[in-house]
Amino acid sequence: MHQTGLAPRGDDRACRWIAVRHAEDHIHLVAVLAREDGRNPNLRRDYFKVAHACHIVEDRYGLTPTAPADRTAAPRPTRAETELAHRKNWSEPPRSTLRRRVATAAAGAETEDDFFVALEQAGVLVKVRESVRTPGEITGYAAALPGHTNQDGQPVWFSGGKLAADLTLPKLRCRWSAPEEGRHFDPRSLGQVKLTRQERDAAYQQAARAAATATWQMRHIHDPAVRADLAAAASDVLHVTAAITGNRELARAADFYDRAAREPYGRQSPTTPYGTNLRTVARVLALSQIGGAHSHRPSLAGVLSDLIVQLAALIEAIAEHRQSQQRFAQAAAARKAAAQLTRLRQPTPRPTNPTLFRAPANDTPEHNPARLAAAGFPLPFPNLEADRPHRSTRPAPAPPARTTPRRPSQ
Repeated sequence: MHQTGLAPRGDDRACRWIAVRHAEDHIHLVAVLAREDGRNPNLRRDYFKVAHACHIVEDRYGLTPTAPADRTAAPRPTRAETELAHRKNWSEPPRSTLRRRVATAAAGAETEDDFFVALEQAGVLVKVRESVRTPGEITGYAAALPGHTNQDGQPVWFSGGKLAADLTLPKLRCRWSAPEEGRHFDPRSLGQVKLTRQERDAAYQQAARAAATATWQMRHIHDPAVRADLAAAASDVLHVTAAITGNRELARAADFYDRAAREPYGRQSPTTPYGTNLRTVARVLALSQIGGAHSHRPSLAGVLSDLIVQLAALIEAIAEHRQSQQRFAQAAAARKAAAQLTRLRQPTPRPTNPTLFRAPANDTPEHNPARLAAAGFPLPFPNLEADRPHRSTRPAPAPPARTTPRRPSQ
């Protein structure tokens, strides 16, 4: 309170204040904005004064630094949403699920129509908002989950801005209206694209090469616009990769990274050819539908591992960039996502020859090395025969000859 100027030390006529312990991890400070002598306190730039005072306390006691309110973080679910998810045994609040699905649909879309089609295919309810002055002109949208309803049985709608600052329709249109300098795609919907196994392999390889190129550009091109666009486009690749593989750990890494991808206060980063290349790769991955029925093959595992390695390197470079900008909350978010990807690219090794693996007597799914390797890798391996004890096919050796001398017959 001394740092804020509301209650300087030694001033008996300053504002009255109290500290309220709200939970085990935080307290609330409440001050009366009127001095005891009847004067009004100086509230000019009070937000920055409070933030500076918080940083002093954090440095003194080694607390977690307070993130700035720069709108880079997505809106958190409310307490009511969190308690509803707990009562209904949902894995997460509907707002978080919707944000992930909307971000994935936007990353894989090339036009506005593709975006709404992708949302419907993802099981999301969509309604559009039309202009009052110009009938027929769409000015916004709202999304909802089928199972999330209010007391009247109506869906609970979330606008794009309630999900994230970069998911509003005007900002998505700026992304889609950017000139494409790379290849264009067939205007067919995502569900109509059928690719061969070799084409899916090529999609992963192209994505890995693009991520490696973006890492080099992030470290050697010092244009702030290029770096901001690369950081935003990396989120698209990460979200699409998590969606098409169905891997929850990848989805968690994408959620961690989201804050590092956004510019402060909802600013839209200018689109550059460097970021366009990454967005093109994200759309190729979305069109490939690698998460389909034919994707669970061991040959994809190596290619996917290369993509995870390159994405981890790219996000580490973005973390260094955010650190140099003194955006410490964004740098921490990027480092957390990179650490998550690093754990994914180091799966538990499986036996070299599964048919020679002998399971112990107390074999369980938690102690089975083959299952642990499959669970730790983004794409599951085929069912192995490692769950069964190996039974040798060699004939049993003949019993040794008897060496005890026989008793002589009488």
